[in-house]
Amino acid sequence: MAIDQEKVLKNSKVMITGGLGFIGSTLAHRLVQFGSEVLIVDSLLPDYGGNLFNVDGIKERVKINIADVRDGPGMDYLVKGQDFIFNLAGTLSHIDSMADPYTDLEINCRSQLTILEACRKNNPGVKIVFSGTRGQYGRAQYLPVDEKHPMCPTDVNGINNMAGEWYHILYNNVYGIRATSLRLTNTFGPRHQMKHAKQGFLNWFVRMAIEGKEVPIYGDGSQKRDFNYVDDVVDALILAAATDKTNGEVYNIGSGKPVSVLDTLKAIIGVTGSGSYRLIDFPDDKKKIEVGDYYADYSKFSGITGWRPKTDFMEGLRKTVRYYEKNREKYW
Repeated sequence: MAIDQEKVLKNSKVMITGGLGFIGSTLAHRLVQFGSEVLIVDSLLPDYGGNLFNVDGIKERVKINIADVRDGPGMDYLVKGQDFIFNLAGTLSHIDSMADPYTDLEINCRSQLTILEACRKNNPGVKIVFSGTRGQYGRAQYLPVDEKHPMCPTDVNGINNMAGEWYHILYNNVYGIRATSLRLTNTFGPRHQMKHAKQGFLNWFVRMAIEGKEVPIYGDGSQKRDFNYVDDVVDALILAAATDKTNGEVYNIGSGKPVSVLDTLKAIIGVTGSGSYRLIDFPDDKKKIEVGDYYADYSKFSGITGWRPKTDFMEGLRKTVRYYEKNREKYW
């Protein structure tokens, strides 16, 4: 039986941490369409992706609270009365996590405990959906990667996201706070930050190509990745929230159609009509944490919810490029 997302979320109170960021703001747009009462919580820390333009068109229909998820008293207040929490706040930079591991620890571990403790004390009936990451697995021992694959992160960020995820599962199992985690892969699309390449390379390639620049490709570019367009990821998040069958479980999200890094850039250049590339050797700091090929088996999640990605890779690229060509001054 298909899950009626709109019926479950309509008129519900929903909190989105990291809600001014890429995925969170796209989720907010969808929930507003459903008639949800949306509270966006975001710290707007520089370089993390929060952008008030991301809620252009719905700003008057959501509540926005500029707050840090590490703030215990603040979270104690904000979680009260929420039916659902989409916990998307966190850092994604592999390089930054190695250069500044303590900040990564604070945001990806302490903040998760702060939110969960706030819920335990003030709203134990809430349902939480956490956004995990493919980085938790490290280098793939087999492909496609399923949820039984060992988790051997190659960087601090992967370790801290792994811990953040399991805090949620622990609180589900011990305290009955309904929680699930989706391990996301390379999400792309509109509303992504475009100031640096630390949160994923595809959107940075889009910026470089739009500007007609030469893009450096590490190695031979044959490393394979799977990509999900942001609308499909939002579908997955909502489906995970809308059924209690997901409680206490972790799921991979993927596309089933891996593309090499080099072919990704060639596709972007084809859509933008500009840009070029050059193959270069891996820098030492990046080579040590490079995971090689990664693509996910998402059949476990599909079997529970019926979710499948709907947006073709090239269609998603065209939508992404058009968005930034129109709105580049809001993101550059």
